[in-house]
Amino acid sequence: MSLDKDQVQRIAVLARLRLADDEFGETVDKLSRIVDFVDQLGQAATDNVVPMAHPLDEAQRLRVDEVTESDSRDAIQENAPLVENGLYLVPKVIE
Repeated sequence: MSLDKDQVQRIAVLARLRLADDEFGETVDKLSRIVDFVDQLGQAATDNVVPMAHPLDEAQRLRVDEVTESDSRDAIQENAPLVENGLYLVPKVIE
């Protein structure tokens, strides 16, 4: 699929690109080659290809799920003006 000058002008407007008149010929050619290459990729047989999340077959290293900090909620809530049952109380703002 080749692009024409009008299509490239519309693409340039959508992409907010300002192209000079002498740049359109080269831009049309380059974008047409890109679109043709994408069409070629679309024609590739991918029926038996398994989708993958990453090209390398590696497992993600995970850290051990251990508690690293103590529960200091009570000490922190001592600074709050109003607390009830471990929750911060705030003034009602919806009327």
